[in-house]
Amino acid sequence: MEYKKHLAFLKLSFCCFFVLGLFSVQLKAQNLRVEPPNWWVGMEMNNIQLLVHAEEISTYEPKLNYDGVEITKIHKADSPNYLFIDLSISEKASPGSIEIQFIKKGTKNLVFDFELQSREKPAEDFVGFNHTDAIYLITPDRFANGNTKNDVVKTMRETKIDRNNNYARHGGDIQGIINHLDYISDMGFTSIWSSPLLTNDMESSSYHGYAITDFYEVDPRFGNLELYKDLSQKASEKGIGLIMDMVANHCGSEHWWMDDLPFEDWLNFQNVYQSKKELPTSNHRRTTNQDPYASNLDSKIMHEGWFVPTMPDLNQKNPFLAKYIIQNSIWWVETLQLHGIRQDTYPYPNKEFMSDWAGAIMAEYPNFNIVGEEWSTDQLVVGYWQQGQNNSDGYNSNLRSVMDFPMQMKIVQALNEGNDGWGKGLVKIYETLANDFYYPRPKDVMIFPDNHDMDRIFTQLNEDVDKTKMAVGLILSLPRTPQIYYGTEILMENSDKRGDHGLIRTDFPGGWKGDFQNAFTRKNLSDTQLDFQGFLKTILNFRKTSEAILEGRMVHFAPFDGIYPIFRIHQNQVVAVFLNTNEESRSLDLSKFEELNLNGVQFHDVLENTSFNWTKQLQLKPGFSMFTTKE
Repeated sequence: MEYKKHLAFLKLSFCCFFVLGLFSVQLKAQNLRVEPPNWWVGMEMNNIQLLVHAEEISTYEPKLNYDGVEITKIHKADSPNYLFIDLSISEKASPGSIEIQFIKKGTKNLVFDFELQSREKPAEDFVGFNHTDAIYLITPDRFANGNTKNDVVKTMRETKIDRNNNYARHGGDIQGIINHLDYISDMGFTSIWSSPLLTNDMESSSYHGYAITDFYEVDPRFGNLELYKDLSQKASEKGIGLIMDMVANHCGSEHWWMDDLPFEDWLNFQNVYQSKKELPTSNHRRTTNQDPYASNLDSKIMHEGWFVPTMPDLNQKNPFLAKYIIQNSIWWVETLQLHGIRQDTYPYPNKEFMSDWAGAIMAEYPNFNIVGEEWSTDQLVVGYWQQGQNNSDGYNSNLRSVMDFPMQMKIVQALNEGNDGWGKGLVKIYETLANDFYYPRPKDVMIFPDNHDMDRIFTQLNEDVDKTKMAVGLILSLPRTPQIYYGTEILMENSDKRGDHGLIRTDFPGGWKGDFQNAFTRKNLSDTQLDFQGFLKTILNFRKTSEAILEGRMVHFAPFDGIYPIFRIHQNQVVAVFLNTNEESRSLDLSKFEELNLNGVQFHDVLENTSFNWTKQLQLKPGFSMFTTKE
């Protein structure tokens, strides 16, 4: 009897040991991180590199057995907790789950199921945004709270919602954007650019999204990957493309790899960071990218200095990091079926890497588009980055679109300073547009009245409604790709505290239950707000179908008497745009435009819904006017 009890005890002990052993293996497997977590068959990039992270993973040997897929090389890092595995995926590989085993003598194997998926559509069907689009820029935390249940995630570092604090989280999310796709579409927008939606697990000010702490995870306070996909799908069904905001230059200081960096040169000035000394920050001298006289010191501090101390600067010269960033971008394009990428702080990373990055994406998706942020107000500097530019140093960026900070600045200056004096006022816009010869493709340049990093346009123009209409109307009339920041349509402003980013990114009224104003339904908006919302909606929807604006050539006449005439001409359609900066109406002698052969042609006033014949005189009201012929 005692023997049987002893045998039963041994069996029980063995079972417990076996279960505990399994639990231990499962626990280790749960801590096994593999990025990217999946790939696709039939990709141009069919040789990929997996980043694998787990305790002492470098002491394991990875193996797989899958037809058409093989491990071609295994790289160890400086940290023993990383492996980088080169995978080759041949044309004969089929979609399925690939079991990657990590084998170590004397221990249980670790296993990761790597998914090889089929593509939803061919690469050529990824058509990027272009000049026919009108892009709506959203800061998601401040746009609409569609799901209050995800406002606070207790496992994250920043857990408070405080709408009275401009730098705290306010609760806007992906569901909030989905809920208002009809509004965005009805306004006339055809693309959405959202500030980053990936995890920002920072102690504070995590709402803006630019301090990413996991490049493969949607921030749970915004939603999850399936909801992000749902946003892309639902937007596409309404004719709206999704542009993803990406950051190749830096990550957040709480990124999961910061406590265990794979290589000694994964970050710029990594040794300074690890010694806890004061970090060099960028000198922001972006012209070192083009300057033939730039010192090595200035260039090094520009590219390798940290953007801010809480955003570690990534070293794209490390080939493993470079591959990681490129694959991550392509993974998101394919996963979300994106309409484009906006790349943050474009001139700050290593510029040879940025050419490789953009080149790899465009090789994968030849009809795609990427816009890079180069916050310079000099057209020579901005134009350097557009693909096709004949740069003296031979540099080719592979970047189709750049951001028109020079034109944005000149529009504000011109409308604010008046026309008294040679070279002042509207002529600044005229002369800046004359420099379009420098851009390989002016239409691909993204123009905007403001964005999430600068004062609201209504504030920049000192809360003058007519000037704001002229600025926005002009922007939507030019041979450019226009972007409008959320809230511009209702004259949101930050005049009480200029330069305050938290105030610039104010909550959109109606995005939260109980808001007094609701811009989505127009409830309790002032007459001025209602008028401006209608103004923008009218022009956006007109632009959407106007061949003259979308494809026509442009003719402009030098400003005179505070009036700036611009014409867009395509076959039988002519659109005439006038900026009248005078405080009163002016009688305009139409013989000035005789070369356009418009005498006797009937025009329709886009904003007033009236018609007139182009004969001798036109009574031009103050502000912005737009007239069109019928095709």
